[in-house]
Amino acid sequence: MTFSIVARDASGGSVRFGIAASSSSPAVVARVAHLRPGVGAAASQNVTDPRLGGRLLDGLVEHGDPERALAGVTAATPDIEYRQLTVLGRTGPGFAYSGARTLGKHGSATADGVVAAGNMLAGDHIPQSIVDAFASSTGELEQRLVTALQAGLTAGGEEGPVHSAGVVVVSDVDWRITDLRVDWADDPVDRLAELLDVWLPQRDDYVTRGLDPASAPSYGVPGDE
Repeated sequence: MTFSIVARDASGGSVRFGIAASSSSPAVVARVAHLRPGVGAAASQNVTDPRLGGRLLDGLVEHGDPERALAGVTAATPDIEYRQLTVLGRTGPGFAYSGARTLGKHGSATADGVVAAGNMLAGDHIPQSIVDAFASSTGELEQRLVTALQAGLTAGGEEGPVHSAGVVVVSDVDWRITDLRVDWADDPVDRLAELLDVWLPQRDDYVTRGLDPASAPSYGVPGDE
């Protein structure tokens, strides 16, 4: 019931990690997306156990090897056959696991700096379409992630309609610099793209506000957060 992409962008002097996901279920990103600045990113989906995303990131903190982190979690987790996991570190490709009881048509695709996976898909080619779209896209990491998500829909998406979507990105501060979600809608990916257009011109200013409020621009909003 979910397809997602986890990706890394090292342009601009800092390593950024991002996740975009869409699902027929509500509020998908609240459960599947796990990121740590400077460490990596992981998605835990299918019959979702959100604890597994954090455990994958713990492995990356310990030794920095996403393949090893994935192997450790899959070996130590009861009922792992129900889970679908992806993980990406600071260098190299992403890695994916789909348990034997992953729902419906499912699959994954990896490349340097990116991994995509999905279940209950219209076809097992969808993850590769997502990775290819990301690789050929340009712009900010958030834009590339949403472009890849749109490509997944265009390639067939899930077996049924999607109702939620989101995009999350971390950079070199201790919080998510982007955390945008459409938790229930008939066209969540399109609405997510519209929301991103509003957010991106302001994103870096909100980081400045957090780090150096005296020099931050003001939008004149009552309360200004």
